[in-house]
Amino acid sequence: MLVKALHAAGLRSTYLQAASLGSIALCLGLWVRAKTVDQDHRDNAERRALFVGLWPPMFWLIGDSLQELED
Repeated sequence: MLVKALHAAGLRSTYLQAASLGSIALCLGLWVRAKTVDQDHRDNAERRALFVGLWPPMFWLIGDSLQELED
């Protein structure tokens, strides 16, 4: 039901798979940046990178569900 609503709204599986790959790149970028900040702010920067690191599987699985609907 939710997947059909997303498809009807114009969302396609390739968009979500690209978002998944983009969030991996964002996570890596945030993690590298966390290594360059001073020790007082490092823990918050690492938590931000870990939080963004949780997004790729979600985007990829929703994209797979949309791809099944498209096929």
